[in-house]
Amino acid sequence: MSADKQGEKWRSVALMSTKFTTVRLTINGEHFEILVNPDNALNYKLGRKVELSQVIAVDEVYSDSSKGLRVSAEKLKKFFHTSDVAQAAKAVLERGDLQMTTDQRRRLVEEKKKQIINFISRNFVDPKTGLPHPPMRIEQALLQVRVSIDAFKPVEEQVKAIVDQMRAILPMKSEKMRIMVKVPAQFAPQSMGVLKGFGESHKEEWGADGSLTALLEIPAGAHAALLEKLGAVTKGAAQVNVIR
Repeated sequence: MSADKQGEKWRSVALMSTKFTTVRLTINGEHFEILVNPDNALNYKLGRKVELSQVIAVDEVYSDSSKGLRVSAEKLKKFFHTSDVAQAAKAVLERGDLQMTTDQRRRLVEEKKKQIINFISRNFVDPKTGLPHPPMRIEQALLQVRVSIDAFKPVEEQVKAIVDQMRAILPMKSEKMRIMVKVPAQFAPQSMGVLKGFGESHKEEWGADGSLTALLEIPAGAHAALLEKLGAVTKGAAQVNVIR
């Protein structure tokens, strides 16, 4: 390839790299990079269904994408057991680290924060009133204690440490309650999905007429939300009694 053509190809890659981001993988000290569409690549990494053609921007594997330095077929064969660039690029995508944009990181943290607030609201109550704290109050407490939120770590793994920090300014206790739910036959199938999303079922009985009676253990903070969701599904026909 002539120097002019090499320069033109490098300028083309450099221009593309301003629109795309990279996925980087290091194997035994050797560096591999691919150019990807930022949002589609993030969705792919999060396990959402996205076509590879919408993720990988260029069917090339680079040692340095900013300089347009491609990895040789021999090296691909050595490290990925294939000389097929598309297959090697897919391996880099799946095993490598996505270089997220600042906006992506911000959005992921905000999304995870909402999940954490919802989890705390559903699973913890104010010891004085026995009622869940409003989401706004929980969010303000999070800001006050300057909690660090990991965008990729599951909510359940972060909540204990976060609640321990928040308790200094927002009293909370975890409390469960048992409820007995009775649903008419015409709403029973839809109601099962709602109930399973709120707690652990200890007993289910189906009547001869198709009606459902279930004993459920749920977080005390989720009681109001369950009543609202169940009421919407059953048009207010469900009967809910607190056992304890």
